[in-house]
Amino acid sequence: MNEIQLCLSEMQAFFQSGTTLGISWRKEQLKRLKDGIRSYEKQILNALYEDLGKTDFEGFATELGIVYAEIDEHLKHLEAWAGRHRVKSSLLSFPSKAYTIAQPLGIVLIMSPWNYPFQLTIAPLISAIAAGNCVILKPSRYSGHTAMVIEELLSKLFYSNHVATFQGGAEMNRELLQHRYDHIFFTGSPQVGRLVMESAAKHVTPVTLELGGKSPVIVEADADIGLAARRIIWGKCLNAGQTCVAPDYVLVERKVANALLEQMKSAITSMFGSDPLHSSDLGNIINEKHFSRLIELFAYGTLAWGGQIDPKTRRIAPTIITDPQLDSALMQEEIFGPILPLVPYDTFEQALAFVQKREHPLALYCFTNNKEHQKQILRSLSFGGGCINDVVMHLSNSALPFGGVGNSGMGAYHGKEGFKTFSHTKSILESKTWLEIKLRYAPYRGKLALIKRLFS
Repeated sequence: MNEIQLCLSEMQAFFQSGTTLGISWRKEQLKRLKDGIRSYEKQILNALYEDLGKTDFEGFATELGIVYAEIDEHLKHLEAWAGRHRVKSSLLSFPSKAYTIAQPLGIVLIMSPWNYPFQLTIAPLISAIAAGNCVILKPSRYSGHTAMVIEELLSKLFYSNHVATFQGGAEMNRELLQHRYDHIFFTGSPQVGRLVMESAAKHVTPVTLELGGKSPVIVEADADIGLAARRIIWGKCLNAGQTCVAPDYVLVERKVANALLEQMKSAITSMFGSDPLHSSDLGNIINEKHFSRLIELFAYGTLAWGGQIDPKTRRIAPTIITDPQLDSALMQEEIFGPILPLVPYDTFEQALAFVQKREHPLALYCFTNNKEHQKQILRSLSFGGGCINDVVMHLSNSALPFGGVGNSGMGAYHGKEGFKTFSHTKSILESKTWLEIKLRYAPYRGKLALIKRLFS
């Protein structure tokens, strides 16, 4: 029996013991997790800097802070989420009462990415623990420093029959996916997401896929151009552009395209100085492979600003590209770096059509004060989530579900939605015995008119 199978067997026995069913026990685990993270804050922030060049501010704001908020949200509402919920009874089942209860799924596999290696590992773990499950975690090998800190921390906090961490690359991923789980939660690229789904299908295992895609920004002429430029550049340069909901390209009304470009240049200089490559606030690209891929994208348009690189530190200055080749990798693949193409449009309908012809994005942002256009965007475009007159900030609200649609993913989490993802909602009808209505029993002759009235 290999290590994974042994771990699964021990988890199965632990889950079947019923220990994870207790709400107070689950809350105790969440509190232990929060205390453990607090005691490891410095190690976590150091690891994020080693892997991605994140400052302590960015590491806390985008990773630790969000995790703390998730834990607090689950602790506050767990009893209500896990409790019995009455629903309306049906006249057909009178006399009875109906209700739902949330039941843990069992053993879940969480596979996390490298770009937000702490948050995107621990946030789903919080929901899985709160829902009463046992969890196998597989962090990305690309963010190796953070992965090792996660393993060390969790091994001190939890027994391996409750939460276990497995390290490795593609070979470990394939080995893990050969086994059966009660749910698989994957965050990563659509390409790998398809492989995860194929493996899960062999065991009829449900999946949550948090993928990516090209998240557009629409900027209209009536928008506050200076504000739009600052917020777009901030969102694009967060984690050096390695954010699944980062603005991937900007559709800008042609009459304000030059003004937006100039304001973006100003925003870059304001945030990162005249020499961004040496700014302590700009992170680095995760590895050589992704660094080289990003540099190749420069060739698919006109370099309007930036373009400086430092191979030693794997840093790329915030770069704006105009006249992008629409059939190139720059406009067909998720960029995942601090490179931003600008695409002008003449009419609002052109902007809508441009987005509609492409895969559904994980996020969409629009900057406009036109209320009717805001409504049209929300009504006619399919995307995971987004903001009006802002970018990325919808992730800061744990009450908002986070997830994609179509090629950008399936399923959602954060807050209550995360608890629901790792739970099965069991439906119960509790019939009374003090009255027996025999309408449902044969013989049925002469009963059709009455049953029709009950259904009408």
